[in-house]
Amino acid sequence: MDFGSNPRIDGRSYLDGQCLIAMPGMSDPRFARSVVYLCAHSEDGAMGIIVNKPAIETRFPELLVQLEVIPADEAIRLPSQAEKVQVLRGGPVETKRGFVLHSADFFVESATLPVDDGICLTATLDILRAIAAGNGPESAVLALGYAGWGAGQLESEIQSNGWLHCEADHALLFDHGLDTKYARALAKLGIDQAFLSGEAGHA
Repeated sequence: MDFGSNPRIDGRSYLDGQCLIAMPGMSDPRFARSVVYLCAHSEDGAMGIIVNKPAIETRFPELLVQLEVIPADEAIRLPSQAEKVQVLRGGPVETKRGFVLHSADFFVESATLPVDDGICLTATLDILRAIAAGNGPESAVLALGYAGWGAGQLESEIQSNGWLHCEADHALLFDHGLDTKYARALAKLGIDQAFLSGEAGHA
């Protein structure tokens, strides 16, 4: 997939840097009530990170030990910056691989992908080492896996009422209120989730 600049097609911009919101009628249970931050979107396809699903029973310090970023005895002495990092279920693709979504105050040449408006994605151990040392980005989440779509697939799902999309913001990506992010994303569009029918798109 090309992570380069995304031109416009037929006068329509791509959605990288925006959040997808799963409609109640979403047929894929892996994406039910998901909010997905799109990191790349072009004519070749799309790639994003689910930002409102926790990785159950997986904590950031434990992952640092498992990945041999730090020895086990240092896990209890991590800087507060590292303690704040949430571990998310980023999507069903490459679930054993970590992707760090973070603020743009950290950058690794040829490894960090600038997405939009001060948000970047890095998938190398460099950023984990920096966070463990207290030198990482101000805001970050670690996602295990990602969501991916082939050419035209996401556009088709949007046209079939599978997804809405809204502007992303810092809180929606990084704060700890995972259980409210779905409602907050809908609210950005002026939608109360109580009024959304589970049969959307099937009338």
